[in-house]
Amino acid sequence: MNRDGRLGVGVIGAGRVGPVIAAALAGAGHALVGVTAGSDPERVEAILPGVPVLDAVEVARRSELVIVAVPSAELAGLIAGLADVGAWQPGQLVLHTDAAHGTGILAPAVARGAIPLAIHPAIAFTGTSMDLRQLTNAFAAVTAPGPVLPIAQALAVELGCEPVVVAEADRAAYAEAIATATEFSRSIVGQAAGLLAQVGVPSPGLYLSALVHSTIDHALADPPSGPAEPPAGLV
Repeated sequence: MNRDGRLGVGVIGAGRVGPVIAAALAGAGHALVGVTAGSDPERVEAILPGVPVLDAVEVARRSELVIVAVPSAELAGLIAGLADVGAWQPGQLVLHTDAAHGTGILAPAVARGAIPLAIHPAIAFTGTSMDLRQLTNAFAAVTAPGPVLPIAQALAVELGCEPVVVAEADRAAYAEAIATATEFSRSIVGQAAGLLAQVGVPSPGLYLSALVHSTIDHALADPPSGPAEPPAGLV
């Protein structure tokens, strides 16, 4: 790390998450070293203008902080593969963004001297600059070994998030909570919108907007302590 705390940041994974994380850290004063190629280069260029496109090995070798933002099924293989070719550097920070894992999955990088961090910002990423605004109102789960936990917390703050420490052993339960809040909600809203469309309600998504948002706000303000009771009239 430079004396002023500025890091050379590289990103492996050019989907919806990685470029946004990189852009947020650049906004906090860090320097962007490179990003791997993705399926939508125009979107990545829009959020990371002028950042070099490098392969994963070069990103790892050139960066002081490597953001790994790839699908969960690819994470373990990528970390191990880069270790096999000697890409990880001693003292380098390696940060992944997967909700389901703590730092254990980074063990091959740690064996090469890297410092493991896990940060999951709790937002639904779109992969655009809109996400930067979302981050400023979000929380982020942070998991890291005790001595470097403050680094993970500081990086979460630099993203704009409020850090919440989630223990290594609790990451699976955390991931289940995140999946429930996103996938189940999306499915239920889609089902309701479909039923409204069947009965001729125009713009069903817009029709449901105030209802869904107010219902969620009420649920978040007073979360149930036990299993939800079915609505009156449905039993």
